[in-house]
Amino acid sequence: MEDSKHVGSGILFGLIAVFVLAIISSLIISLLLRFTSLQESSVQFVITAISFVSLFIGGFISGGKGKQKGWMIGGLTGLIYSLIIFLFQYLGQDSLFNLQQTIYHVCYILTAMMGGILGVNMSNNKSRAA
Repeated sequence: MEDSKHVGSGILFGLIAVFVLAIISSLIISLLLRFTSLQESSVQFVITAISFVSLFIGGFISGGKGKQKGWMIGGLTGLIYSLIIFLFQYLGQDSLFNLQQTIYHVCYILTAMMGGILGVNMSNNKSRAA
């Protein structure tokens, strides 16, 4: 029972971190687009990089809170994130993921898995040192 509590809280904290980072970065980029001469096409790579970093950090936090099976906890964090984005897109815009978006979201899940693995290993190293 205690293990499932760690998994659930790890995924929740990871998702919160991903969405907080996404909101903050969206605000900053939108302000830059509004008040500078930047075009959306010129910051596309930055937006993609921030997305991957956010998912990695979310997976890292999930793995650190979950304390075991980082690949699974990180993967679930990425999967739930992708599911939420898919639901917003499907219900809000009445469209499914295209091939490019599907590839991005598979890579997001893999990135969150890597973050989860590293998060578990970093949290285990801290507890071994103490």
